[in-house]
Amino acid sequence: MTGSEWFASAPGGLNRYFTELYHALTRQPDAEVSAAAFGAAAPGAQSWGGLGGSTLRRARTAFLDRAELHRDTVLDRHFCLYGPAAIDRRGRLPLVIHFHGPWAAESRLTGQGAAAVRAKYLLERLRYAGADRFVVLSNHFRDVLHTDYRVSLDRIAVIPPGVDLDRFHASPLRPDTDTRTVLCVRRLERRMGIDTLLRAWPDVLAEHPAARLVIVGTGTAEAELRSAATPLGDTVEFAGHIDDHRLTELYEQAELTVVPTTALEGFGLIALESLAAGRPPIVTDCGGLPDSVRGLDASLIVPARDADALGARITAALHGTAPTPAQCRAHAETFSWDVTAERHLTMYRAIRQ
Repeated sequence: MTGSEWFASAPGGLNRYFTELYHALTRQPDAEVSAAAFGAAAPGAQSWGGLGGSTLRRARTAFLDRAELHRDTVLDRHFCLYGPAAIDRRGRLPLVIHFHGPWAAESRLTGQGAAAVRAKYLLERLRYAGADRFVVLSNHFRDVLHTDYRVSLDRIAVIPPGVDLDRFHASPLRPDTDTRTVLCVRRLERRMGIDTLLRAWPDVLAEHPAARLVIVGTGTAEAELRSAATPLGDTVEFAGHIDDHRLTELYEQAELTVVPTTALEGFGLIALESLAAGRPPIVTDCGGLPDSVRGLDASLIVPARDADALGARITAALHGTAPTPAQCRAHAETFSWDVTAERHLTMYRAIRQ
């Protein structure tokens, strides 16, 4: 397995997924797993070095990695730019690519110029060449990969992610507290829809004056989001980057969570974490987000960028119209990292035949 960064050094959805899948695969008795990425490596894994330096230098370091490979090896890339060529002394190795999102399109949404976006797209296409199988987390990204990158559907496997069921516990709600806490855990980027959530918040306060919104995360849009939240006073708190222990505490204090993404959402691992902690996530109909809650309560899905609909659904949830902690936890238990790892092993065996 080759990734971008280890989660311990660079928190984020892709890095969390890469790290958790590595751990799950190491628990499988029939697999021998090695993995490499930048940052502090998981136990038993490899680091390509620190997070600093240019992208070009990092790509070169990863490409020149000459880990011991043998004829039974399957190479599984989780970020197209980093990792060695799928070849050893005897020829080409089976290659799996995890498509976590369209790198070029994400860059366009952050304001990069057309030339840079085009260059990234061509580099993606180059690094995807020759892959035996692609893995996506949702049907939405399967369609993006097929339509935008011209990958045939028979080479795409949809394998939903898992959630660490040991790290979270479905604690009861706290009826004795005066504050009604709503939690949003997102990178502070424009496509994450936090601006829509802030526009919806006055409608929530109109019916729940004691409500408090806690926003966890950092990103390039932080300054403008803080500015937009200024009229809302101390009802909105920006918590910045926090560790997993503090995140668990915030789930216990919250009544629900919100994932208001507006573009390029592959699945939304944070929605599964919320469910594992017994808190219902209100999500948008963006990308793969609906897959996380559709089997629990379809009313938790609201239209992306619709502040009125989002505010109304949060208000209803605070009035009690939402799944219970036990129902959320039961739904989360249908998503297991061990099941996800077993599905990967089945795929690896199939492409080696």
